[in-house]
Amino acid sequence: MADNQRTVRDLRRANRAALLRHLWFEGPLSRQELARDTGLSAGSISNVVGELLADGLVEEAGAVGSDGGRPRILLRVAADPARVIGVDIGETRVRVELFDLLMGELAVTAPALSDSGHDVDHVVRLVLDGIATVLAETGTDPSRVLGVGIGVPGVVEQGASPDDAVVHGQTIGWDAVPLARLLRAGTDLPLHVDNGAKTLGQAEMWFGAGRGARNAVIALIGSGVGACVVTDGRPYRGATSSAGEWGHTTMRVGGARCRCGAPGCLEAYVGAEAIVRRWGGAPAHASEETALAALLERADDDPAARAVLDETAEYLGAGIADLVNLFNPERIVLGGWAGLMLGPRLLSRVREHAAAYALRQPGERAAITLGRLGAEAVTVGAATLPLARFLDNGGSADRAPSTGTDAVVPGVQTDREARALARRAR
Repeated sequence: MADNQRTVRDLRRANRAALLRHLWFEGPLSRQELARDTGLSAGSISNVVGELLADGLVEEAGAVGSDGGRPRILLRVAADPARVIGVDIGETRVRVELFDLLMGELAVTAPALSDSGHDVDHVVRLVLDGIATVLAETGTDPSRVLGVGIGVPGVVEQGASPDDAVVHGQTIGWDAVPLARLLRAGTDLPLHVDNGAKTLGQAEMWFGAGRGARNAVIALIGSGVGACVVTDGRPYRGATSSAGEWGHTTMRVGGARCRCGAPGCLEAYVGAEAIVRRWGGAPAHASEETALAALLERADDDPAARAVLDETAEYLGAGIADLVNLFNPERIVLGGWAGLMLGPRLLSRVREHAAAYALRQPGERAAITLGRLGAEAVTVGAATLPLARFLDNGGSADRAPSTGTDAVVPGVQTDREARALARRAR
């Protein structure tokens, strides 16, 4: 009897998850459309929708006419029942953002890292202070928060418990930092820690330029360089979740020293820090963002700046060709603050160089495009980690964190979903 009860409970939860997820991505929809799209019976649809309405997770959204019958009531996921928080531990600041259940922005804070840089205690304090700030600004009760997703630079090693997540951030001096446990001392909220390139990838696959693809690579280019490799709709994580460290593939044997300490990494040629350093014409004491903007502005009149950009386009194209030959993606998306700054000027040349270095057959079938979500995409993707867990649980806020980015690609991609996701991305 216990086994039978468990089976019934699991089936009900699976049906709730199917409907809630489908409505989140494609709503508003009528009950008839839900039955058509999910394959559930009319009776199951009626029962599950009734539960979701009673729980306040779904609401009515008007009506549409039908062929000779009564108008059909449209349903959509409600924005207000719960909140999620996204955190981007970036290169120059820590961005913390509070969202409603439909990923509408409610509050944001982005304090700059101090001169101590990525000192662990300093970063932990900024994250905890940021969480407290966005909750206080909106008067949000912490019990309404499904969880906090955190994008970090480096490899995230997941343990037996979500609080055992350890960050290996070689380029920022983090050696097996128990970030989740350090944060746990200051918050009771569920924590979901993952690599920032992977959370960027989740955002672009759900809302942006990766939408609709099953095999894609979302590249993050800032001071550092990383990637989220999506194969058959799911991220490829590797044996210890370090897959996607594209910036630390060898571009040139015996080449320039990378921040990780190895010679010749791709990051040492296409990362913003490396580009600015090769140019050498940045204004004194300028930030990397300011220096890169100055390089782009002067490239038409400054031969040295132009030469650096030409060289960067070739290195980046060759690096993308490696991705094409290794993973055979249908789409490669360039994101990250530096990637988005460089893209409008370099994208056509990057495509040319990628075609020259890649095998012809997979190269001709791989579209190379820019990300659509801006420099805040890591934060958005981080916030979807607890949201994805919530949807997969059928709207159950069991507050049991997941470990990593396990489900990237939404199910069916339709014109309606594209319009809805585009609205949410804005």
